[in-house]
Amino acid sequence: MSRPTNVNEQEGGKVAHWISESGVMEVYVLVGATPKEVLTKYARLTGFPQMPPAFATGHHQSRWNYNSQDDVKAINDELIKWNTPTDVIWLDIEHTDGKRYFTWDSYHFSNPSDMVSYVASFGRKIVTIVDPHIKNDANYYINSDIDARDLWVRTRDGEVYTGWCWPGESRYPDFSNPTMRQFWAEQFRFDKYQHSSSNLFIWNDMNEPSVFNGPEVTMPKSCRHVDGWEHRDLHNLYGYFVHWATFDGLLLRSNHAIRPFVLSRSFFAGSQRFGAIWTGDNTADWKHLKISVPMLLSMSIAGLPFVGADIGGFFNNPTPELMARWYELATFYPFFRNHAHQDTKRRELWEFDDVFAQRMRNAIVQRYQLFPYVYTLFHLSATTGEPIMRPLWFDLDRDSSASTLTGDDAFMFGPALLVQGIYEPDVTDVVVSLPGNKTHVWYEWREREAKEQHLYSGGEQVRLFGYAQGIPVLQLGGTIVATALRIRRSTELMKRDPLSLVVALDKYGLSKGLVYIDDGTSFDFQNGAYLKAEIQVQNCQLFNTVIHNKYTVPGSGHFIEKFTILGSLQPLERIEILSQGKQHNLNKDFFHQHQFSLIIKTMPLHLSLYDNFQVHLISKNKGSCLK
Repeated sequence: MSRPTNVNEQEGGKVAHWISESGVMEVYVLVGATPKEVLTKYARLTGFPQMPPAFATGHHQSRWNYNSQDDVKAINDELIKWNTPTDVIWLDIEHTDGKRYFTWDSYHFSNPSDMVSYVASFGRKIVTIVDPHIKNDANYYINSDIDARDLWVRTRDGEVYTGWCWPGESRYPDFSNPTMRQFWAEQFRFDKYQHSSSNLFIWNDMNEPSVFNGPEVTMPKSCRHVDGWEHRDLHNLYGYFVHWATFDGLLLRSNHAIRPFVLSRSFFAGSQRFGAIWTGDNTADWKHLKISVPMLLSMSIAGLPFVGADIGGFFNNPTPELMARWYELATFYPFFRNHAHQDTKRRELWEFDDVFAQRMRNAIVQRYQLFPYVYTLFHLSATTGEPIMRPLWFDLDRDSSASTLTGDDAFMFGPALLVQGIYEPDVTDVVVSLPGNKTHVWYEWREREAKEQHLYSGGEQVRLFGYAQGIPVLQLGGTIVATALRIRRSTELMKRDPLSLVVALDKYGLSKGLVYIDDGTSFDFQNGAYLKAEIQVQNCQLFNTVIHNKYTVPGSGHFIEKFTILGSLQPLERIEILSQGKQHNLNKDFFHQHQFSLIIKTMPLHLSLYDNFQVHLISKNKGSCLK
């Protein structure tokens, strides 16, 4: 469908009209009892989201452009100096030889292999941009090879279509042709894409396709594709085909051993199978910070869970406060990338005054502390189609009043965490609408280990104070969030780290959560090489139940070093733990209580997610542990 829908509001309901200028349409109507059920059906129709490599869920440091391999190394070294986790450093179009993709500027990037290896030695990756417009240069091998195979988009008169894009005069491969997609995929082989390696991944931009001198900045509708198809029929599919071909190329180069990562700007139904999407060129403006949330929510419930917006805004220069607020919000974007235009000032965190730099770093560190939870969300998305970033109504619509669900300035990050952004300067107090009803309990995330704490009921609007730094995040009672508290340089270096569980009890003392772990790199999980454990709390007992376990990390048992249990508990006398057939009695040297939290230190016991175990809370009055 190449035309938008027209919606007429009439008394008694809405009537939608679909208009096509290119023939008959097929309409699929998907119904379900819940939003999740509808999205699962949609995924069965169009494809389930890709399970990304673990590194792709971390922090991405990007700019148009890092100017040389020395510049890239300097960025990496500053990240180390600031002890800031980051998984990827990006290279935009200036790294190429005159915008000839699959090539390198030999002066500024004289030894790209060394640069990629250097960054990889710190557990990090490189992403390079590969756009689908090809410089019209007889000496450029990609151009001449496509010429020889006659795989270009043509005009209605049969001539090779040319337009203007970053390289100047450009030609456009016909990605609707399977032969072209196969040719494109082969260009990513390590022996063809010089200086590429298993630590280098890809970004497809401008793939609508973008034509600077074309009608509506794209290709004329009358252009011809394979088998005589007009561009008007295939426009919405062009970027999808580019994304697909690039994804296949990264599969091909590793002989289907390593999960690809490909970011695309253009997308269509099914693009979720190939990787991440972002919102395109935004602006360093408070309004653009705010609208990023409904944009990403719309994409998420349209079946595209791996989405993000450029942190700080692509155009113009953010104020330090805007940059810090954007990072604090983007911690909870599924795709977490700082990116900027070449005419903007440098905006790496160390370019700002210390107070703002530390806020940005704290936001990045928080994302990595949430990595076990985030990675589990990606697993759930890949297996059910459910979004990672979701509207407030997605899980709690039947239990909530409409007034707590209508806004789009807050959202759920998975089923457990409510995130409320701050979208104006000089704001410290925030009103938050809490979904649910009186039976639902919400806990402020920042207070989870504080001596003074608050509980909030669902269905209310509450004013939260003291957010000069950070933004409100609340955990829903009845959920469990897995965290990893050690600060590492990247997700790659977190594989052997212990976990900590934040267990939020509901009104009835119940809670449930999931932890999913695999190698983060290969497709072995498809053959069962993963760990999945379910943690439940009921009757003052916490149970870890191993659902599936055919994955181990040498030197790691994925131990639980700490439990933080949020809820209204009686004073405890002791805690009993049963693991591997042994009972351990913990006295107050191993736990302490605050107003609404219990913190249990279990590292000496080596409680492992690989094993079933129980944690029994025993109150001083020998009755229920709940108040």
